[in-house]
Amino acid sequence: MLLPATGEEARWTQGLDTFGQQVAHTVMASCASKGGFDLPSDAPPPAFIRLFELPDLDFIARYGFSHSAEVPLPAAPAATGRSGSPDEVRRCQEEGAAAAGVLRGTYAPLQAAWFKELGSLNEDPATVEALAALPDCLAGHDIEVSDEDGFFRHTDTRLQSVAPADLPRENRVLGSAYADCMRPVEAVREPIRERLRTDFLADHAAELDKLRETLVPSLRGAEEEHGVRLSFPAP
Repeated sequence: MLLPATGEEARWTQGLDTFGQQVAHTVMASCASKGGFDLPSDAPPPAFIRLFELPDLDFIARYGFSHSAEVPLPAAPAATGRSGSPDEVRRCQEEGAAAAGVLRGTYAPLQAAWFKELGSLNEDPATVEALAALPDCLAGHDIEVSDEDGFFRHTDTRLQSVAPADLPRENRVLGSAYADCMRPVEAVREPIRERLRTDFLADHAAELDKLRETLVPSLRGAEEEHGVRLSFPAP
């Protein structure tokens, strides 16, 4: 969950990161209920956030880019019909953020150090060479872009412009093309990430030993305290 090196492993990381959102959301809702008011209806619910540094190609090939799995939450408190004042809402938001911060504080610094390490792949010669072949592969799928960022811009435009009835098909077509063309890139990057992780584990052995003892109990404790459940995107 903490140090993913492949797209499939990143599903575990999405669950870990979303768990903090679940805790924050639940604490905010409880705070508002105790205060006798409703949270703003436009507040976004917790959602799994993909890690495109680690593309989960099997998942993307199956679901495309607009698939959104539901994140389980406790039953919402009964509506009161009263909107909270800005100060009331802010206080509950701060309570939620603080609860999530306590949880994330146990692992976030080490996780951030790992993702900074992954950033080194951007300049890796083998990765650069593999990515250089991406436009030609995508052109074979009738997608004319100059690089990966161009593909994502193309995808955003296409998914926003097609008729709703055509969206599922277009989503699958784009996901399939991306997965097909990125497999050679991931075939290069995954072994590099795994070597980096081996070195990272050795360099941070003491911190990781401590986390092995504390992380899972802290997650289970938060589940018990807040009535939330650690969950992951469907395979």
